[in-house]
Amino acid sequence: MITNTTTTKPHYPILDGLRGVAALMVVAFHIFEAHSTSHLDQIINHGYLAVDFFFLLSGFVIGYAYDDRWDKMSIGDFFKRRLIRLQPMVIMGMIIGAILFYFQDSSLFPMIHDIPVWKMLLVMVIGFTLIPVPPSLDIRGWAEMHPLNGPGWSLFFEYIANIMYALFVRKFSKTALSILVFLSGCALIHLAVTSPNGDIIGGWSFNPKHLHIGFARMMYPFFAGVLLFRMGKLIQIKNAFFLCSLLVIMVLAMPRIGGSEHLWLNGIYDSVAVILFFPLIIFLGASGEIKGKLSSRLCKFFGDISYPIYITHYPIIYIYTAWAVDNKIKFSEAYPVSILTFFSSVALAYTCLKLYDIPVRKWINNKVFQK
Repeated sequence: MITNTTTTKPHYPILDGLRGVAALMVVAFHIFEAHSTSHLDQIINHGYLAVDFFFLLSGFVIGYAYDDRWDKMSIGDFFKRRLIRLQPMVIMGMIIGAILFYFQDSSLFPMIHDIPVWKMLLVMVIGFTLIPVPPSLDIRGWAEMHPLNGPGWSLFFEYIANIMYALFVRKFSKTALSILVFLSGCALIHLAVTSPNGDIIGGWSFNPKHLHIGFARMMYPFFAGVLLFRMGKLIQIKNAFFLCSLLVIMVLAMPRIGGSEHLWLNGIYDSVAVILFFPLIIFLGASGEIKGKLSSRLCKFFGDISYPIYITHYPIIYIYTAWAVDNKIKFSEAYPVSILTFFSSVALAYTCLKLYDIPVRKWINNKVFQK
């Protein structure tokens, strides 16, 4: 159910909470990733699918927030609103990445101690724009679009999805949108089952392989989210937040399917998760109603920190991963530090939200949309 908790348009508090649950699973996924030898044996094995969940959730929310407002809003207004919502924390994520960059010097990142400060700062400034960093400015050795803050790649594709929606997809009929979603789903399945690793992991490098992965991972879920909003007829669901949170955790924590001999089976799982499970979870979440102070507070807190924690946690993960690799630390020995890393990520996100993101967005909104 929709709750009127904003001064602009009502929103879905359960979906806000689910975004936070998925973001926290991403942090845990990256912590466990530091101790795995491959994706075959990693705990929270499918945590990477949270990105696809975010894309689908974003498409649903964008459709709800803007589909019926184009007679009162220009394309420029739409882009301004999206930039104000997303860009301040993109900048903060890059600044945090720059501050922590030299603390990540290790055998895992042997290039770091040779990188001059001016070069690192140039990469930071480019990162502010989300324009992919040129290969000549690779300062980490992982060939990331944004080597100071890896998750910036998904925001790059989020912006592309927003541009596509604003320029032409918003005008699509349900039939045309359904065709686009169907074809995008076929492309996603093809990527998943033919992947040499048996999954849809990738998208963070600016090269043909990763651009293919990134577009395949963005196109279906984002526009399926828009279609789900346009076609969904909500029902009454009790305890929707806890039910949907459990489903999100189960999907992302599922062990690897098929092992090393039948990689395509895991590709099938990835496809089913994104194409069927995630739309179902979002439909159930949108159909639910918040009852009780605990559920309300959890949804608000998780929703508030969801984007900040996603876009600021990875510089801390770089340090944690370098420490674990350098010292060959098993998770059974590292769990006190891993717990500290997890809660430090939450604390950093909450601090950025309260002291930076909220006041900055409020100030910009007043400047840009002041009557």
